[in-house]
Amino acid sequence: MMRSLLPCRSVSHILSCTRGPCLLTARTPPSLQHRSLAGYPAVQQSLQRSLSPKVTPLVRYSDLATEKYTMIYTLPYIKHLRAVSRLKLLQTAFTVVILPPVYVLYFQGSAPFFLVSYTTGIALFAGVMLYSLSHFFRRVVGMMYLDQTQTTLKVSHLSFWGKRRDFYLPVSDVMTIADTGDTLSETILKLKTYSSTNTFYFSTYFGRVVDRHQFEKVFGSLK
Repeated sequence: MMRSLLPCRSVSHILSCTRGPCLLTARTPPSLQHRSLAGYPAVQQSLQRSLSPKVTPLVRYSDLATEKYTMIYTLPYIKHLRAVSRLKLLQTAFTVVILPPVYVLYFQGSAPFFLVSYTTGIALFAGVMLYSLSHFFRRVVGMMYLDQTQTTLKVSHLSFWGKRRDFYLPVSDVMTIADTGDTLSETILKLKTYSSTNTFYFSTYFGRVVDRHQFEKVFGSLK
């Protein structure tokens, strides 16, 4: 009789605990806790959900992109850099189209070796120069924006194909001009962060500070 009454009491105790705070281990032996929870999986799942911690999701990239930003810096010459960056694609296409016929004519004896070497040298030199300039142009900052809370910096630069690409940085992670080791008298300044070794470049000489007050919030005083 006592064995049949103990599980019923433990079950009624567990059901009452789901509506209010109580301690199972203070009134029910461990063996009866395991037996009662195993017999009532619905009660066990509700207890696990109530005890599981709530996790706050991180801010997604799309959330940053939909925020409202104010322009603080712009480089008017970014259009010219975009044109030069895209010029390497035309130069590559020109090399692919011109060099094969020149070599065909050379092996047929219709073109001298000087023409082959000159055409190859010009094509390779132009290609190396354009790709090197393109690598530097991808590090040039075209525009910078600051969100309304002044906590996120939006940076726009060129991609490999000469298109616009944006990325976002916490303002607290951006080095000031003094922290990068640059001075205001320098023509080209570095954009660096404390958490990364990547370096981008901007210029207050060739570029234009649109909002000086917010610009100084990120990079320090311009005086």
